[in-house]
Amino acid sequence: MSASHKKTKKRPQPLYTGIEGDKTHHLTGPFLPQTPLGGTPRSASPAFRVNFTQRSAFIRWAIDPALSFKICLLPVILWLNWKLLAPYADPGAPNPFSIFLISGYIPTSSPEDPRYRKTWWDIPFIMFYVVFFSFVRQTLAIRVSRPLAKYFGLRSEGKLDRFGEQMYAFLYFMVFGAWGYRVMLQLPTYWYKTSALWEGGTILSSGIPDFLRPVIGYPHWDMKPDLKAYYLVQFGYWWQQLVVLVLGLEKPRKDYHELVAHHFVTLWLIGWSYLVNLTLIGNAVYMSMDIPDTFLAFSKLLNYIQWNTAKVYAFGIFFAIWTYFRHYLNILILWSVWFEEPTLPQSVKHWSWEEGVYLPNWMKYQIFIPLFLLQCLNLFWYYYMFKILVRGLMTNEVDDHRSDDEGDDDDNADDKKND
Repeated sequence: MSASHKKTKKRPQPLYTGIEGDKTHHLTGPFLPQTPLGGTPRSASPAFRVNFTQRSAFIRWAIDPALSFKICLLPVILWLNWKLLAPYADPGAPNPFSIFLISGYIPTSSPEDPRYRKTWWDIPFIMFYVVFFSFVRQTLAIRVSRPLAKYFGLRSEGKLDRFGEQMYAFLYFMVFGAWGYRVMLQLPTYWYKTSALWEGGTILSSGIPDFLRPVIGYPHWDMKPDLKAYYLVQFGYWWQQLVVLVLGLEKPRKDYHELVAHHFVTLWLIGWSYLVNLTLIGNAVYMSMDIPDTFLAFSKLLNYIQWNTAKVYAFGIFFAIWTYFRHYLNILILWSVWFEEPTLPQSVKHWSWEEGVYLPNWMKYQIFIPLFLLQCLNLFWYYYMFKILVRGLMTNEVDDHRSDDEGDDDDNADDKKND
């Protein structure tokens, strides 16, 4: 009997519902079976590409790594020049070009334990790192991700772009997950000691006796240098992500509006928590997000290069880590906001810029509700992740050569155009 007449074993097809089968969705799409490595894409049409020359000079820095590098290099050069020449021209004058370094050093803090406060210089600091992350993102995409993806056999432009996005996400969340852990090691909140979120703060105003300061919990306005830098650099990253989406600097997805809304909410939570001196809670929430996102991006990378067995195990590990960080620990934080925040003394239950306290009675709900909505969103994703995990465990995808990758919609449209 010829090979063409051999009876092949028919594999049961998984049931796709909702976003689970949406190959353009940012979460589920990368886990659908991919076009065979080294295979010919369905069409030779180019994927979504950004033309540097067609963009305004005001936004070209976000996509041109050479330009973003020059912008980042300029304040560094000016800072070095001031550092070398100012001692001769104006000794002791502050360096006005230190925008890439944190500001707000508190002179009265101990040299062994330096502390920093919020300043208006935080704004140019954040802007600098928005440009910096644009340089890092585009450089990784061009110099690292694309060659690596081609080495593993990826050929279509759509997959090369998506592989680059996930490589950037993997490296970013891995580095910042580790940095967040390092920051928490220095804080009394390690390891998610929630009572410390409301202990150990000091009032900015000198109107309170020194002997009462140690027993007052909130506010934590005086930050360790690592905590302040970590918080603001993260802020810069999420602003850069929003710029990429809003300006259409990457191929749009079907869940574009969902991602834009997510970034707006994230920026709102980061900015608000920094403003009202809730950075200890912010560090705890950052940690619960960044560490599982590292494993999520890694699982997507394995799927793109079709290491299917490894992908299933990696996704299983990710699922367990996501369960612990994004559910158990987040619920622990919610519990602390609801039950431990009310134990704060009435002396901090008001809004005062001078004292650095911003916790009137209604602020409890301002903290709890966004975190609760975030937890609801986590549960929404959790449901679909569970279905993806079950499908991965029950369906052998190693030999699955269906072309259900994220670029197929564009390919199909081009095929119809060419017919």
